[in-house]
Amino acid sequence: MKNYELMVIFTPVLSEDEFKNAQKRYSSFLTENGGEEVHQITWGLRSLAYPIQKKTTGLYWILEYKAPSDFNEKLKTQLLRDESVLRHMYTALDKYAVEYNARKAKGVSTSNEKIKEEVNNG
Repeated sequence: MKNYELMVIFTPVLSEDEFKNAQKRYSSFLTENGGEEVHQITWGLRSLAYPIQKKTTGLYWILEYKAPSDFNEKLKTQLLRDESVLRHMYTALDKYAVEYNARKAKGVSTSNEKIKEEVNNG
């Protein structure tokens, strides 16, 4: 199984419950197809860089997971069928990205944050 990261932008007209149900639906879809959830982050409502379907904001959700490579095609089909999804993107993660995400999830500062602190303090 490989490591992946999925970012989904849902339509901003979803209620809080609908947004949570959509997250649960995709998490359970992952586990039903032999995948394993590593970490998820809900960014919530954010501005879009450009309008999508005449909407200027979207609900962002990020899911890091492990899955067989054939799972992504099944996931893509589900995401394209879902009318509440404005955009989605999944990325294969290398060992460095997995390590970076694990440190960030635990709250340990990453090397980029250390550099920013040094620049701001020095």
